[in-house]
Amino acid sequence: MGNLRFAVFGAGFWARFQLSGWREVGGVECVALCDPIKSKAEALAAEFGIPSVYADAKQLLRDERLDFVDIITSPETHSKLVHLAAAHRVKVVCQKPMALTLEDAEQMVKVCREAGVLFLVNENWRWQTPIRQLKHVLTAGQIGTPFRARIDMISGFPVFANQPFLKDLEEFILTDLGTHILDVARFLFGEAERLYCQIQRIHPDIKGEDVATVMMSMGGRTTVLVEMAYAGNALEREHFPQTFVFIEGEKGSLELGPDYWVRMTTDTGTHAKRYPPPRYGWADPAYAIVQSSIVPCQAHLLKALRGEEAAETTGDDNLKTLRLVFGSYKSARTGQAISTH
Repeated sequence: MGNLRFAVFGAGFWARFQLSGWREVGGVECVALCDPIKSKAEALAAEFGIPSVYADAKQLLRDERLDFVDIITSPETHSKLVHLAAAHRVKVVCQKPMALTLEDAEQMVKVCREAGVLFLVNENWRWQTPIRQLKHVLTAGQIGTPFRARIDMISGFPVFANQPFLKDLEEFILTDLGTHILDVARFLFGEAERLYCQIQRIHPDIKGEDVATVMMSMGGRTTVLVEMAYAGNALEREHFPQTFVFIEGEKGSLELGPDYWVRMTTDTGTHAKRYPPPRYGWADPAYAIVQSSIVPCQAHLLKALRGEEAAETTGDDNLKTLRLVFGSYKSARTGQAISTH
């Protein structure tokens, strides 16, 4: 089977790493790159040997023969680009968050379904090596039924330095980070039935919230507390962007701690093993755990693009995560716990 031909929309911070991930996976060929700032697209295209560069998405879709598009632009542009791709009957891979409103996201999924176009979301956080190991242990039942869990992603890392647009988001940490962390909660514990959320803004020079705490009832059996912050905390040691998890089960406990250590404690004692991410020369060391997860995620997406199997992160599946994101905002506004059904 030949390589799938694809185009990338967006030449910003993440595009270089997404392209490197596709190159690592193989089986695909990027034939065109589009960005409204054409000079940015030209520079990235030269770096990756991409033959065609565009400033206009409509022209690219008219001119190029494509198997799929990879949308790596800012979230407010996703809806328009997905609708364009669907109109041209081209399969879509879209960066998270899928959209900035639940209504837009639902419409994007609907238009692709009606056009018969496969719509996938590049949600890579759940593909991190230690998080996949947690899922393996939970599925094997080694700690029994989980009844309580905590997921923490708390950091003082200066995320606004290399992604300054984040300062201007009216809704920040839940849309930017919560799309990842709440998706991990779903991956590990199933669907949420109820949630309660509180948010805060600590940085004085940003528009959105940089602290969020979400408590959920999940899978009909597990109470899950999710804590997220980019508040400039004075931490003894910075572990950005590692996610920490602690799970209590009927037969024991399971922990993902600093530096990718997974510890399981049962009546036989504590068993610990480190599950570091694979290392790639193109990955930014500061983002290694996240950027390495792009590769297994894209390998899985490629199977779906070839029609071999349904991806974990289809548009329909990712809508369930977005309902938690926007449900959290509703809870924070109203001060009420809400049903997520």
